[in-house]
Amino acid sequence: MKTGKSQVHLAVDLGAGSGRVVAGIFDGEKLELTVMNRFPNNATKEADGWHWQFENLFNDIKRGIAVAVQKYGDAVVSIGVDTWGVDYGLLDADGKLICAPFQYRDTRTTGMEEKAFQLMPRREIYQRTGIQFLFFNTLFQLLAEKNLSRAEHMLFMPDLIHYYLTGIRANEKSIASTSQLISPQKQEWDKDLIRAMKLPEKIFGKLIDAGTILGGLLPEIAKETGAKNLQVIAPGGHDTASAVVGVPSDEANPVFLSSGTWSIMGRELAGPMISEKSFEAAFSNEGGVFGTTRFLKNIAGMWLLQECKRAWDAEGQTVGYDELQSQAQSSPPFAALIDPDAPDFQAPANMPAAITQYCKRTGQTPPANFGAFTRMIFESLALKYRVVRESLEQVTGKPVEKIHMVGGGCQHHLLNQFAADALNCAMVCGPVEATSTGNIIMQLYALGKIGSLAGGRAVVRRSFGTKTFEPKNTAQWDEAFGRFKKVIAS
Repeated sequence: MKTGKSQVHLAVDLGAGSGRVVAGIFDGEKLELTVMNRFPNNATKEADGWHWQFENLFNDIKRGIAVAVQKYGDAVVSIGVDTWGVDYGLLDADGKLICAPFQYRDTRTTGMEEKAFQLMPRREIYQRTGIQFLFFNTLFQLLAEKNLSRAEHMLFMPDLIHYYLTGIRANEKSIASTSQLISPQKQEWDKDLIRAMKLPEKIFGKLIDAGTILGGLLPEIAKETGAKNLQVIAPGGHDTASAVVGVPSDEANPVFLSSGTWSIMGRELAGPMISEKSFEAAFSNEGGVFGTTRFLKNIAGMWLLQECKRAWDAEGQTVGYDELQSQAQSSPPFAALIDPDAPDFQAPANMPAAITQYCKRTGQTPPANFGAFTRMIFESLALKYRVVRESLEQVTGKPVEKIHMVGGGCQHHLLNQFAADALNCAMVCGPVEATSTGNIIMQLYALGKIGSLAGGRAVVRRSFGTKTFEPKNTAQWDEAFGRFKKVIAS
């Protein structure tokens, strides 16, 4: 696709392991993406805990903008940022960042759920927020926060980067909804909950919709990057919100599986669904774009394999993901199974050792090599998807006949086939860059180039191919599912 007079829109997509700045060119029919800068995102251990290297991230983002300007010149007109959920930065009275944002897996939240439930009953918190209880939710992080007395503003990660770009402070609703401090019905801060938790109300600032134009770059940022006429636009700030925009579906209420460091499965709904069933099944009602609700459940995803690979690399046993997938394919099936969401795997010092110990504790033979570890992780994830799919059907009363898998996990074809087999339904996989795509779709909406969510998804379908995985060997997976349920029950 030639740029011609086409404008260029930049998506900054930050995950818990890596980040990228992606340029999107829209010709009125199709969207073409090109990566401008790809970089690691690693937390570091400091005296008070694990923090993100925020200054490094922001420098990498500025480099990506500069590369885009060098390539496309003044055609670069807009940018938006999406990130993982729950994490935040605190600003002092002078608008300065008090400290680098904490990493959500930091152990400072230990005991904070119990503290919250003493201040307000668990069921009431869920009834108010509709959010799945996870130890790292912003609510629990704030209860553990030592810097609240100095704080004037709280900004979630995408909002913080937008602030660094523009000087404008605002919280986009989809990212704020991950905090467990938002009323999903009103899409506003739940002030009664905030008061009950004894949190300072002043730090909870203005909420904005996805698709809001925030403004231009600060002069010093414009000078440094060479971007003269760049408008900053809030997309769905939570990366899953942007990924769901990038689902290439033409149906109402599509079922999605965003596959990356986390696997997030759910259904897009017109509004929140909060009930005793959703509470017992631990589903979240997170904000989507255009007032939709992402009714979903978080599942530990590629984090398991990423952490195994990190441990093996540290030992000098470097192996690529393609090789791991190849070795897994030739490994014996269902040799051992794990619950991907077991507490054992939340933040272990060594993931292969944690998996080995889990297998021994549950009376199974641990994996003996890279391929066996990889196959066990993929099979266990696929079977956990089946558990969540069954819960989703029971809670919503709607059958799941097709699932759209988007994100980086789409590149693991063995996992995609396992998921189709385990769930006995079609897995429509792609696009890989769904999050960047959805981010740019909301920029196009803000600029008047796309008129609706349906119109944006039509662009996705025209622009990117998908691959459908049909179920095979379902009887074998049915048998394995029975074993899996016994393992997770133990």
